[in-house]
Amino acid sequence: MPPFKDPSFQDRAASAAQARQRALEKLKARPPIDPAVLEERKAAQALRDAAAAKVREEKKAAREREKAEKRERAAVSAPAPKPEMTEAEKKAIRDARYAARKARKGR
Repeated sequence: MPPFKDPSFQDRAASAAQARQRALEKLKARPPIDPAVLEERKAAQALRDAAAAKVREEKKAAREREKAEKRERAAVSAPAPKPEMTEAEKKAIRDARYAARKARKGR
């Protein structure tokens, strides 16, 4: 059995060039696409694109409707804003907390 021999750079480059040439010949050997078939494919693709765009628009409209409904529900169920407390009311609350803390400590 002959020993394995690593191919040189030139060998690898030559085999790559041959592979490219074979692929090019195979591509050139294919028959050209009939223009009628090409137009049919383009028309089918245009129909698919239009359908996909329609679906996207419907989804977007549904999301917008959902957001609007959510905003309406939030506006209806939102509690009335609390009126701002005056400084005297704030002071009374602080004093009550202070008195409760003092009472807990036993003083």
